[in-house]
Amino acid sequence: MKKIAVIGAGPGGLAVAMLLAHKGYDVSVYEKQAYVGGRTSEIRLGDYKFDMGPTFLNMLYIAEEIFELTGRNIRDYIELIDLNPMYQLIFHDKKMNMTRDADEMIRQINELYPGNEGSYERYMEQTNKKLEILAPVLQAPMNRMTDLLNPKVIKALGELEIGNSLVDTLAKFYKDEDLQLSFTFQAKYLGMSPWESPGAFSILSYIEHAYGVYHIKGGINKLTQAMAKVFEEMGGKIYLNNGVKKLTLQDKKVTGFTLEDGQKVEADEVVINGDFGHIMTTVVQPGVLKKYSPKKLDEKHYSCSTFMLYLGVNKRFDLPHHTIWFAKDYRKNVEEVTKTKLLSEDPSIYIQNAIATDETVAPDGKSTLYILVPVPNNSSGINWDKVAAPFREMVLDMVSEKLGVADIRDYIEEERMMTPDNWANDIGVYKGATFNLGHQLSQMLVFRPRNKFEELDQCWLVGGGTHPGSGLPIILESARITANGILKQDHLPLLPVKPLPKIEHYRLSTQLYKHQPAAIKMNT
Repeated sequence: MKKIAVIGAGPGGLAVAMLLAHKGYDVSVYEKQAYVGGRTSEIRLGDYKFDMGPTFLNMLYIAEEIFELTGRNIRDYIELIDLNPMYQLIFHDKKMNMTRDADEMIRQINELYPGNEGSYERYMEQTNKKLEILAPVLQAPMNRMTDLLNPKVIKALGELEIGNSLVDTLAKFYKDEDLQLSFTFQAKYLGMSPWESPGAFSILSYIEHAYGVYHIKGGINKLTQAMAKVFEEMGGKIYLNNGVKKLTLQDKKVTGFTLEDGQKVEADEVVINGDFGHIMTTVVQPGVLKKYSPKKLDEKHYSCSTFMLYLGVNKRFDLPHHTIWFAKDYRKNVEEVTKTKLLSEDPSIYIQNAIATDETVAPDGKSTLYILVPVPNNSSGINWDKVAAPFREMVLDMVSEKLGVADIRDYIEEERMMTPDNWANDIGVYKGATFNLGHQLSQMLVFRPRNKFEELDQCWLVGGGTHPGSGLPIILESARITANGILKQDHLPLLPVKPLPKIEHYRLSTQLYKHQPAAIKMNT
């Protein structure tokens, strides 16, 4: 029975631990913090409960499969709430409720953006086909250059839309820029600009409209808590408050690691779930890495960061579960975040008002407001010691105006603020880049750090810093890829991958065309 040591109890580490423990491996997880979940964990402020990072679950089918592969039903561990509408988008002159109800989406688009009739139907039809082609690539290993010659990968090359940005791709369907942005803002999940994100990521908004967006009662953190419970049910051990100080190496072979308290851990295989840049610059001895040396890591592209306010307020607001307020000049705002690395005077703001759906997160008559503002990562050189307080004041003023109250400060009972410095220093996020390495084509597939880490032997990666990328469900997929890599190496049966679920609730094919003009029907 091989001994597997997992560094980090984030969702990727917990998922790979579950899968390998179920397959009979002796698995232990070592976590620096006093809690499981990493960025998918809970923050408690008095009687108020918040998610630290992710606030919704999409691509639910992947999480369901991870539990099924260990003989469990995810619904025995968490209570899922299907959000409808999924979120509200607010521009300077209009708002739209994004929903899986095709008729309602078509009605809103036709009313708010005349001249775009038939656009939504064509987008859903064509992007459904794109996802079917791209999904196998995102679920396959990318550990050597020859993996690019896999017939599934070759078939998918055209769908990567090399040379097209996400906005370019959406412009093929939608004429109005605001309407394009309504289906491209998901690039924020990758910490990137939609004018720079590859066109392949048009699948992100499609996935939400096709498969839905879910809340978990008590917060998305309940997912990682459930994963930890499943792992421990199988005899796995999680050691909290046990950070790793240094990997133990024999030449390039990882044989274990030394904990911060001096204890030595030996293992046949080590799986790393920590933030990639942070881990490689802290727990690997200097001079060992070549491809990912500190100097070369510094030259990589990284996502933006986020400025966070977690507010426990003694009032309830007429606000949906998820709201996104777009800056008046959204492109300028995005360029300031990702290119010029400046703090925007007119930022975009995301607010989660979980009490709209979930009464368990706050006391009666009170609310939790989770406020996220995309900001530059720490390559910007912004001095957060100086700017955090005035930036907070500006954000609170904007939120007060948008909520229609004189001063939101009058209602705040509990508060926590997180800046890029907090992400870097407290949570161990390299450069404070909340969404990890960027997702430029030069940092995807085989060009991203590989699940079977190419620079060290007996060392594997899971999480947003490896293939297939960042985002909670994609991180879970990285765990299955890594687990299968270990199983294949040990000549054991692999974990199966199901085909994409059929979209029973969405009316595909000819039923959609009744909304389309004749010319569009012919072209389609």
